[in-house]
Amino acid sequence: MAKKTNKSYFDRVHSWGRISTVTALCALLMFPIAICLYLGVFPPIEGVLKGLLKLIPTYWTVAVVEVLVYTPMLGAGGTYLSFVTGNIVNLKLPCAISAMENAKVKATSEEGDVISTIAIATSAIVTTAVLAVGVIAFAPFLDTFTKSPLLMPAFKQVIPALFGALGAGYFVKHWKISFAPILFMLLILVFVPTIGASTLIFAGIIASVLFAFVMYKV
Repeated sequence: MAKKTNKSYFDRVHSWGRISTVTALCALLMFPIAICLYLGVFPPIEGVLKGLLKLIPTYWTVAVVEVLVYTPMLGAGGTYLSFVTGNIVNLKLPCAISAMENAKVKATSEEGDVISTIAIATSAIVTTAVLAVGVIAFAPFLDTFTKSPLLMPAFKQVIPALFGALGAGYFVKHWKISFAPILFMLLILVFVPTIGASTLIFAGIIASVLFAFVMYKV
Protein backbone atom coordinates (compact mmCIF):
# COMPACT_ATOMS: atom_id res chain seq x y z
CA MET A 1 0.00 0.00 0.00
CA ALA A 2 1.14 3.49 -0.81
CA LYS A 3 2.17 5.50 2.18
CA LYS A 4 -0.11 8.46 2.90
CA THR A 5 1.57 11.80 3.46
CA ASN A 6 -0.11 14.70 5.20
CA LYS A 7 1.00 17.83 3.40
CA SER A 8 0.98 21.10 5.27
CA TYR A 9 -1.10 24.05 4.09
CA PHE A 10 1.87 25.80 2.49
CA ASP A 11 2.99 22.57 0.78
CA ARG A 12 -0.42 22.31 -0.90
CA VAL A 13 -0.36 25.99 -1.81
CA HIS A 14 3.03 25.65 -3.52
CA SER A 15 1.98 22.45 -5.30
CA TRP A 16 -1.20 23.95 -6.75
CA GLY A 17 0.54 27.28 -7.31
CA ARG A 18 3.17 25.69 -9.53
CA ILE A 19 0.50 23.77 -11.44
CA SER A 20 -1.64 26.87 -11.99
CA THR A 21 1.36 28.99 -13.04
CA VAL A 22 2.58 26.44 -15.60
CA THR A 23 -0.99 26.00 -16.88
CA ALA A 24 -1.43 29.75 -17.26
CA LEU A 25 1.90 30.10 -19.10
CA CYS A 26 0.95 27.30 -21.48
CA ALA A 27 -2.46 28.89 -22.12
CA LEU A 28 -0.87 32.28 -22.82
CA LEU A 29 1.75 30.85 -25.16
CA MET A 30 -0.67 28.58 -27.01
CA PHE A 31 -2.63 31.50 -28.46
CA PRO A 32 0.22 33.00 -30.52
CA ILE A 33 1.47 29.50 -31.35
CA ALA A 34 -2.02 28.55 -32.62
CA ILE A 35 -2.13 31.68 -34.80
CA CYS A 36 1.31 30.89 -36.24
CA LEU A 37 0.28 27.32 -36.99
CA TYR A 38 -3.02 28.41 -38.56
CA LEU A 39 -1.45 31.07 -40.79
CA GLY A 40 1.75 29.11 -41.43
CA VAL A 41 3.90 32.10 -40.45
CA PHE A 42 6.59 31.97 -37.77
CA PRO A 43 8.91 34.75 -36.54
CA PRO A 44 12.62 34.19 -37.28
CA ILE A 45 14.62 32.84 -34.35
CA GLU A 46 17.22 35.57 -34.77
CA GLY A 47 14.58 38.27 -34.37
CA VAL A 48 13.11 36.63 -31.28
CA LEU A 49 16.53 36.32 -29.65
CA LYS A 50 17.41 39.94 -30.43
CA GLY A 51 14.13 41.06 -28.87
CA LEU A 52 14.71 38.94 -25.77
CA LEU A 53 18.24 40.31 -25.33
CA LYS A 54 16.81 43.83 -25.23
CA LEU A 55 14.19 42.85 -22.65
CA ILE A 56 16.28 40.65 -20.37
CA PRO A 57 18.32 43.40 -18.64
CA THR A 58 15.19 45.34 -17.65
CA TYR A 59 12.07 43.20 -17.49
CA TRP A 60 13.64 39.95 -16.38
CA THR A 61 15.59 41.67 -13.62
CA VAL A 62 12.48 43.52 -12.45
CA ALA A 63 10.51 40.26 -12.56
CA VAL A 64 12.96 38.58 -10.17
CA VAL A 65 13.01 41.60 -7.87
CA GLU A 66 9.20 41.81 -7.82
CA VAL A 67 8.94 38.22 -6.60
CA LEU A 68 11.37 38.94 -3.76
CA VAL A 69 9.62 42.20 -2.85
CA TYR A 70 5.95 41.20 -3.16
CA THR A 71 6.01 37.67 -1.74
CA PRO A 72 6.46 38.70 1.92
CA MET A 73 3.52 41.12 1.54
CA LEU A 74 1.17 38.89 -0.45
CA GLY A 75 1.84 35.46 1.03
CA ALA A 76 2.38 32.27 -0.97
CA GLY A 77 -1.12 31.83 -2.40
CA GLY A 78 -1.53 35.52 -3.08
CA THR A 79 1.79 35.64 -4.92
CA TYR A 80 0.90 32.81 -7.29
CA LEU A 81 -2.54 34.26 -7.99
CA SER A 82 -1.27 37.84 -8.40
CA PHE A 83 1.43 36.98 -10.89
CA VAL A 84 -1.06 35.00 -12.97
CA THR A 85 -3.79 37.68 -12.99
CA GLY A 86 -1.45 40.70 -13.06
CA ASN A 87 -2.00 44.35 -12.05
CA ILE A 88 -0.24 43.76 -8.73
CA VAL A 89 0.98 47.20 -7.71
CA ASN A 90 -2.15 49.24 -8.22
CA LEU A 91 -4.81 46.64 -7.41
CA LYS A 92 -3.85 43.24 -6.00
CA LEU A 93 -1.33 44.49 -3.44
CA PRO A 94 -3.57 47.23 -1.95
CA CYS A 95 -6.50 44.80 -1.71
CA ALA A 96 -4.42 42.13 0.01
CA ILE A 97 -2.79 44.53 2.47
CA SER A 98 -6.10 46.20 3.32
CA ALA A 99 -7.80 42.85 3.92
CA MET A 100 -4.98 41.56 6.15
CA GLU A 101 -4.84 44.81 8.11
CA ASN A 102 -8.58 44.64 8.76
CA ALA A 103 -8.29 41.00 9.82
CA LYS A 104 -5.15 41.82 11.87
CA VAL A 105 -3.14 38.95 10.40
CA LYS A 106 0.24 38.67 8.69
CA ALA A 107 0.90 37.31 5.22
CA THR A 108 3.44 34.84 6.61
CA SER A 109 0.75 33.07 8.68
CA GLU A 110 -1.75 30.56 7.33
CA GLU A 111 -4.65 32.86 8.23
CA GLY A 112 -3.00 35.81 6.51
CA ASP A 113 -2.23 33.74 3.43
CA VAL A 114 -5.87 32.66 3.15
CA ILE A 115 -7.17 36.21 3.63
CA SER A 116 -4.70 37.57 1.06
CA THR A 117 -5.62 34.91 -1.50
CA ILE A 118 -9.35 35.50 -1.06
CA ALA A 119 -8.91 39.28 -1.36
CA ILE A 120 -6.83 38.96 -4.53
CA ALA A 121 -9.24 36.45 -6.09
CA THR A 122 -12.18 38.71 -5.29
CA SER A 123 -10.45 41.75 -6.77
CA ALA A 124 -9.66 39.81 -9.96
CA ILE A 125 -13.29 38.69 -10.35
CA VAL A 126 -14.69 42.16 -9.61
CA THR A 127 -12.20 43.83 -11.96
CA THR A 128 -13.09 41.47 -14.80
CA ALA A 129 -16.82 42.02 -14.24
CA VAL A 130 -16.48 45.82 -14.05
CA LEU A 131 -14.29 45.95 -17.17
CA ALA A 132 -16.74 43.77 -19.08
CA VAL A 133 -19.69 45.98 -18.11
CA GLY A 134 -17.68 49.13 -18.86
CA VAL A 135 -16.58 47.93 -22.29
CA ILE A 136 -20.11 46.91 -23.28
CA ALA A 137 -21.74 50.05 -21.87
CA PHE A 138 -19.25 52.63 -23.18
CA ALA A 139 -18.32 51.05 -26.52
CA PRO A 140 -20.95 53.08 -28.45
CA PHE A 141 -19.67 56.34 -26.91
CA LEU A 142 -15.92 55.63 -26.95
CA ASP A 143 -15.14 57.74 -30.02
CA THR A 144 -17.16 60.63 -28.64
CA PHE A 145 -15.27 60.58 -25.33
CA THR A 146 -11.75 60.05 -26.66
CA LYS A 147 -12.06 62.61 -29.49
CA SER A 148 -13.72 65.33 -27.45
CA PRO A 149 -11.41 68.39 -27.13
CA LEU A 150 -12.72 68.87 -23.60
CA LEU A 151 -11.99 65.33 -22.40
CA MET A 152 -8.83 64.45 -24.38
CA PRO A 153 -6.41 66.02 -21.85
CA ALA A 154 -8.02 63.95 -19.08
CA PHE A 155 -7.44 60.65 -20.92
CA LYS A 156 -3.72 61.46 -21.15
CA GLN A 157 -3.51 61.74 -17.35
CA VAL A 158 -5.36 58.53 -16.37
CA ILE A 159 -2.25 56.53 -15.41
CA PRO A 160 -0.54 59.33 -13.42
CA ALA A 161 -3.83 60.06 -11.62
CA LEU A 162 -4.34 56.39 -10.81
CA PHE A 163 -0.87 55.84 -9.41
CA GLY A 164 -0.91 59.18 -7.61
CA ALA A 165 -4.18 58.39 -5.86
CA LEU A 166 -3.02 54.90 -4.88
CA GLY A 167 0.40 56.04 -3.70
CA ALA A 168 -0.74 59.14 -1.79
CA GLY A 169 -2.22 57.10 1.07
CA TYR A 170 0.97 55.08 1.56
CA PHE A 171 3.22 58.14 1.24
CA VAL A 172 1.28 60.01 3.91
CA LYS A 173 1.12 56.99 6.20
CA HIS A 174 4.83 56.16 5.85
CA TRP A 175 6.26 59.56 4.90
CA LYS A 176 9.55 59.05 6.73
CA ILE A 177 10.61 56.13 4.54
CA SER A 178 8.88 57.50 1.40
CA PHE A 179 10.48 60.95 1.23
CA ALA A 180 14.02 59.90 0.27
CA PRO A 181 13.10 57.34 -2.47
CA ILE A 182 10.60 59.76 -4.04
CA LEU A 183 13.19 62.55 -4.07
CA PHE A 184 15.75 60.13 -5.54
CA MET A 185 13.40 59.13 -8.40
CA LEU A 186 12.46 62.76 -9.08
CA LEU A 187 16.14 63.59 -9.46
CA ILE A 188 16.54 60.71 -11.90
CA LEU A 189 13.62 62.02 -13.98
CA VAL A 190 15.11 65.52 -13.97
CA PHE A 191 18.49 64.37 -15.31
CA VAL A 192 17.28 61.36 -17.36
CA PRO A 193 13.72 62.23 -18.47
CA THR A 194 13.66 59.44 -21.10
CA ILE A 195 14.31 56.62 -18.62
CA GLY A 196 11.96 53.65 -18.94
CA ALA A 197 9.28 53.05 -16.32
CA SER A 198 10.55 49.55 -15.46
CA THR A 199 14.11 50.81 -14.96
CA LEU A 200 12.83 53.65 -12.78
CA ILE A 201 10.77 51.24 -10.67
CA PHE A 202 13.79 48.98 -10.20
CA ALA A 203 15.93 51.97 -9.15
CA GLY A 204 13.18 53.09 -6.78
CA ILE A 205 12.99 49.66 -5.14
CA ILE A 206 16.76 49.57 -4.57
CA ALA A 207 16.71 53.13 -3.21
CA SER A 208 13.79 52.33 -0.88
CA VAL A 209 15.56 49.30 0.59
CA LEU A 210 18.84 51.18 1.05
CA PHE A 211 17.27 54.26 2.63
CA ALA A 212 15.09 52.14 4.93
CA PHE A 213 18.16 50.13 5.99
CA VAL A 214 20.13 53.31 6.73
CA MET A 215 17.23 54.75 8.74
CA TYR A 216 16.90 51.48 10.67
CA LYS A 217 20.60 51.50 11.54
CA VAL A 218 20.61 55.16 12.47
